[in-house]
Amino acid sequence: MNQKIKTVSILGCGWFGLALAKKLVSLNYTVKGSTTSKEKLAILQAENIQPYLVNFTAENIEADPAFFEGDALFICIPPKRNSTELHDYPQKIKSILEAAKDKSKQVVLISSTSVYADENKTVNENSETNPDTDSGKMVLSAEQLLKALYPENCTVIRFAGLIGPDRNPGRFFAGKSNVPNGLAPVNLIHQTDAVGIAVKILEKHAFGRTYNACAPDHPAKMDFYTHAAKSTGLAEPNFIAEKKDWKIVKSLNVPGFLAYEFEVGI
Repeated sequence: MNQKIKTVSILGCGWFGLALAKKLVSLNYTVKGSTTSKEKLAILQAENIQPYLVNFTAENIEADPAFFEGDALFICIPPKRNSTELHDYPQKIKSILEAAKDKSKQVVLISSTSVYADENKTVNENSETNPDTDSGKMVLSAEQLLKALYPENCTVIRFAGLIGPDRNPGRFFAGKSNVPNGLAPVNLIHQTDAVGIAVKILEKHAFGRTYNACAPDHPAKMDFYTHAAKSTGLAEPNFIAEKKDWKIVKSLNVPGFLAYEFEVGI
């Protein structure tokens, strides 16, 4: 019988991590949350999240070992794009995994569907990974490090494009003209469902797998973003009606192992 998850550490209480932490607190989990800023410690504490100041660089670790002690650790720190820190990302993840070794019983890495290239096809968790962006290459390296250190219980959630509070998709292309690739399908997930999938993994003790976390709806880019701009009173974008460099991200494991039902349509 799998032991019930009671204590969860969330490394990186940003847009997704904080939403997950708050949800877990509401479900009576003991939640430890990390931040790199002293100012945010009080914000975490106000949400009944045990606050920890944790800083990882490629060379240095500043962390209370107690942060990692628990039933599950979520690593929610995406690589910083267009910065010198991008290529340090795998080494940073390696340092985190080494700090968590023998302390965190389960480790869940938040990854991205950018590990799949836009090769004009449908992909799922069994598909070959062939990232065509620098950030996609870095998160795939991080996944490989996790699999090497936790071969038996490596859990990865690959999120599609995240939307929700403070991430209004209507703003992405508002007022722009001749936006390319208008007929390409979108791969997105709302914060509600991103959090819901993470919670379901804990509830079902469904560790040791990779999950593509992407809404099952894939409208054309031009339809989705035009509607999103219009519905929030923003200037409608104009797209080129073409379909180049696309993918559709499907999941076998979210419906198969989690039996998760999406709450927010795209």
